[in-house]
Amino acid sequence: MKSNTTLRLFLTFFKIGAFTFGGGYAMIPLIQREVVENKKWLSDKDVSDVVAIAETTPGPIAINAATFVGYKTNGIMGAIASTLGVVLPSFLIISLVALAFKKYMKYEIVANAFWGVRIAVVALMVKALISMFKQCPKNAVSYSVAAIALILVAVFHTNILFIILGAAIVGIIYNQVKAGRNR
Repeated sequence: MKSNTTLRLFLTFFKIGAFTFGGGYAMIPLIQREVVENKKWLSDKDVSDVVAIAETTPGPIAINAATFVGYKTNGIMGAIASTLGVVLPSFLIISLVALAFKKYMKYEIVANAFWGVRIAVVALMVKALISMFKQCPKNAVSYSVAAIALILVAVFHTNILFIILGAAIVGIIYNQVKAGRNR
C-alpha cells in the first residue's frame, strides 16, 4: 500500500511539475486541486498550512510544498517521491529549452508564445491568491497584517524573511491575547 502511495505521489507531482508554468505560486492551485479535491490526501486547511510552511522555509515554494505534502501523506518516502516528481519535469524541460532557446527565440511566434504564457501565469497566481484568501482568518488584525506586509514589500522592498517573522510574531501575540480573553 505504501509503495503504491509513493508512486502515486511521484506521478501526481510529476504531472504538476510538467504542466505548470510560472513557478511555485502558479502550482499552488494545481497542488490544491490534486491533493484535496482529486486524491483527498489533505484538507483545504492542510494546504493553507503547507503553503505557509513552504513560504517560511528556505527554497522554492513548489519543492517545499511537494516535500511537505509527500511527508504528510506517506512519510520520508512520500517526501522523496513528491520532491523528485515536482523537480524532474523542470530539469528535463529546462535542459531541452536551453538547447533550443537561442536558436528559436529569434522567431516572433516563439517570443509571442512566451508573452501569452506570462499572462496565463498571472491568472494562475490570482486564482491561488483567491483560494488562499478564502482560507485566511477574516478580521481586522488579519487585514492589517496583510496590508502592512503588502506595503512593506511593494513600496519599501523589505526582505520577505522579516515580513514573515513579523507576521508570525503578530500571530502569536494576537492568538495568545485572544485565548486569554476567552478564559
